[in-house]
Amino acid sequence: MWSGSRVVVTGGAGFLGSFLVERLEAAGAVVTVPRSSACDLRDPEACAGLLAEVCPTVVLHAAVDGGGIGYMRAHPAQVYRNNTLMNTALLHASYVAGVERFVGVSSVCAYPRDANMPMREDEVFDGYPEPSNAAYGLTKRGLMEMGRAYHQEHGMTCVFPMPVNLYGPRDCFDPERSHVVPALIQRFERARAAGEPEVVCWGSGRQTRELLYVEDCADAVLRAAERLDRPDPVNLGTGVETSLQELAAAIAEAVGYAGRIAWDTTRPDGQPRKCLDVSRARDWMQWEAKVDLSEGLARTVAWYRSS
Repeated sequence: MWSGSRVVVTGGAGFLGSFLVERLEAAGAVVTVPRSSACDLRDPEACAGLLAEVCPTVVLHAAVDGGGIGYMRAHPAQVYRNNTLMNTALLHASYVAGVERFVGVSSVCAYPRDANMPMREDEVFDGYPEPSNAAYGLTKRGLMEMGRAYHQEHGMTCVFPMPVNLYGPRDCFDPERSHVVPALIQRFERARAAGEPEVVCWGSGRQTRELLYVEDCADAVLRAAERLDRPDPVNLGTGVETSLQELAAAIAEAVGYAGRIAWDTTRPDGQPRKCLDVSRARDWMQWEAKVDLSEGLARTVAWYRSS
């Protein structure tokens, strides 16, 4: 599928996007990565001009304005506006340009806060998202619903892989934007180096997350692009639920920190639980994650120390 194909990857210089680009280029694709300095994806005319120039067969949309819980709570208006404008402009421009396949990377944040566990794709609209990141989650719902509408009215092929929390090399370690794994790696590594007796983490530690290694996710997104032809979302994850207490202990072990781990219960937990039903990815795409949490954390810590 990819050899000689022209592919636009938005967010291609970012975390997940950089791994998508590497895999596509290795498979023989001609990849274009629009940079924000040259192409504002919020601008419909800029999106139309980009696609008219490149004439891609596939658009992989992985660009977002997002971050960890602190960033989402501080910038809900910016997050909602920027992501809504990008999603709308790029999907419509892809339709007008006759793109054969639009792949919009969605997010587990689209699920309801009180979703049934494990979370199933046909229940994604069955309640309001976790309030701390609702602005972001609702834009992902909007992207998927827009793709379904264009599929129904115009026959456009839209595909929506829906990853859980990603982690791995090249993740964002900016304290304002970082998600839970890089934030904790940075905190425990600094505590180890300084000999600090205690690390304080946000929340109760009882909240759970499902974590997916970024290279597994990149493989899954490309598998979705190759094998799916419908706008129904597909969960990407491991199916393994991990509490924040367990995650913190695993990260402490990965960096060699032996001090005490404390929990600040005045800080928010975010969504109480996250665990996906991953049977659709297995049945529709013949895909399963390969890298377990211990190995993924070891690779991530090694990259962080060498970067």
